Amino acid sequence: MASTSIETTSSFSSQTTATERRGIPGAQFVEDVQTYLSQLGLDVNSALAFLQERLQQYKLVEMKLLAQQRDLQAKIPDIEKCLDVVATLQAKKGTGEDLVADFEVSEGIYSRARIQDTDSVCLWLGANVMLEYSYEEATSLLQKNLDNAKASLEVLIADLQFLRDQVTITQVTIARVYNWDVHQRRVRQATTVAKDS
Repeated sequence: MASTSIETTSSFSSQTTATERRGIPGAQFVEDVQTYLSQLGLDVNSALAFLQERLQQYKLVEMKLLAQQRDLQAKIPDIEKCLDVVATLQAKKGTGEDLVADFEVSEGIYSRARIQDTDSVCLWLGANVMLEYSYEEATSLLQKNLDNAKASLEVLIADLQFLRDQVTITQVTIARVYNWDVHQRRVRQATTVAKDS
């Protein structure tokens, strides 16, 4: 998951990273804005700029994770269908009965095939590579791929939840810093008005 990690900038990494999950730094909830700014040695504008940048990084990582999630969610039903087909072929083996199936030749174009008794199936492995497997080997490989895809999906969902929490914390921190700055300006303005009058 190195491709989706967020790089930390300058001295912010130690102060703002509360926790980390698979290369995604955690956001620190800011209780006291004054202390937060003084610890980092920043003014309000610099802190807001950093927080906005971090928020954009989180959003970019979220888009990548959502794309991976969509890919896995599309892949899992395909693997399950392949497992069903292998199981059906295995069940028909030795019965002397042909299996009639419709298969997609091209997008939207289907053809009907009569599958006679056979001992193996061919599976696409990707990168235009197809290999022939026995039913047992195909079932084992497909089940392993299905288990891996489901496990990866669970990890992705947990990563997305962690990321959404960090986005929320960062947005709250931005609001707190901004509101603190507005309050400080009002206090300074009221003090200036009181001195002038």
